[in-house]
Amino acid sequence: MSERLLFLTGHLAYPRLERMVAGFGEAARGWRIHNIGVKVAALMTQEIIERRLPRPVEADRVILPGRCRADLDALSQRFGVPFERGPEEVADLPAYLGRGGAKPDLSRHDMRIFAEIVDASKMSVAEVVAKARDLRGAGADVIDLGCLPDTPFDHMEETIAALKSEGFKVSVDSASVAELTRAAKAGVDHLLSLDEETLSILPDNSPLVPILVPRPHGDLDSLQRAARIARRRGIDFILDPILDPIHFGFAASIARYVEIRAREPDAEIMMGTGNLTELTDADSAGVTAAMLGICSELNIRHLLTVQVSPHTRRTLQEHDAARRLMYAARADRALPKGYSDALLQVHDKRPYSATPEEIAELARELRDVNYRIDVTRDGVHVFAKNFHCVETEAMSLFPHLKVEQDGAHAFYLGAELMKAELAYKLGKRYRQDEPLDFGAAIDKDEEDAARFKEMGHTMRKAREEKGNASDS
Repeated sequence: MSERLLFLTGHLAYPRLERMVAGFGEAARGWRIHNIGVKVAALMTQEIIERRLPRPVEADRVILPGRCRADLDALSQRFGVPFERGPEEVADLPAYLGRGGAKPDLSRHDMRIFAEIVDASKMSVAEVVAKARDLRGAGADVIDLGCLPDTPFDHMEETIAALKSEGFKVSVDSASVAELTRAAKAGVDHLLSLDEETLSILPDNSPLVPILVPRPHGDLDSLQRAARIARRRGIDFILDPILDPIHFGFAASIARYVEIRAREPDAEIMMGTGNLTELTDADSAGVTAAMLGICSELNIRHLLTVQVSPHTRRTLQEHDAARRLMYAARADRALPKGYSDALLQVHDKRPYSATPEEIAELARELRDVNYRIDVTRDGVHVFAKNFHCVETEAMSLFPHLKVEQDGAHAFYLGAELMKAELAYKLGKRYRQDEPLDFGAAIDKDEEDAARFKEMGHTMRKAREEKGNASDS
């Protein structure tokens, strides 16, 4: 017996939702749709639902529109049936229901991010600590202090102590054995990087976990010898065959990761992705996704990240999103597809929430003169009662809107239409009065899904003018 689902919607969305449900065929035998009696589904409130939804509710789950502001727990308790908030657009319901009607669990991962502060030796203690806090907020698990050649790091010990006092895991990255020795004595958690010779700076059974590298570069035999020495001396370790930049040994270095995993099936391994993200003029999200896909296949659980170049300023957030995506997909033994849009920053998989025909149908049903804006495959639509115009450029729409004497409204429409044009040209999902979603590329304000947003500027002005007129 199929699960009984009840979809609550409004008048305008009802036909589209009905067609979507019909498209599921036999799987939707136990599904029903209830028009709650509002024109726009987003205007559905908890009070309206409690007043208008007939009892008893004969369903296993009730799915509300994504823009509905209601307390799901309160509704579930009131009706004795689980309520959940679905996607904002009807077009996204098939994908939402494709995984059992629940969002993928992206709370888990098994990779640790080492976030390097490359010029820590040139920063004050306070500056390093402030930077570390930002990195931790973006997903870093370990703060890596970079040491620069010919640049004294006299305050290294003080910096390590300050970070440890705030609960940070700390590593130090240096080519100087003297600096690595000082860092070890100062109580760091990791050293980058030791080899079969320099491993001697650590005592037997040291609690510090070094990252071991081959000497000379690329020599996996030397890396394994270092691993054997560490095991014999009771020192845990992480192996790093070292990822090389494109055209400077990149393919061979990938092969080394594959080979060291075959040689050392149970060893912890690190990959430093900065030689790809920093040294390739490409958006770092896609590069990161591909590299962490390799890490996921090879069970590489430690990532060294760098974000120095302007185009990599969000690489830490991208690594955090990618490790969660890969973990979820691997747990399902599935492709990393359909779990998260965090790394789809420029183009969306489903850029349009409606077809041109559906927009035309909606426009014919409107009974008010407020402009709606949407984007479909044929351009930017502006529509209202007895009005529907489509163009591919925002400026081409302006002569049709008749807002020359209404500065506030013109400003609002200009901002929205330029956003819509950008969405159309990039293939991004457009939502009126909402920012474009660039995934992990920008910070998002967490929205309280149980509360309505504040009234927009133009609507507030219209209400105020109406109130003033009634008072006079």
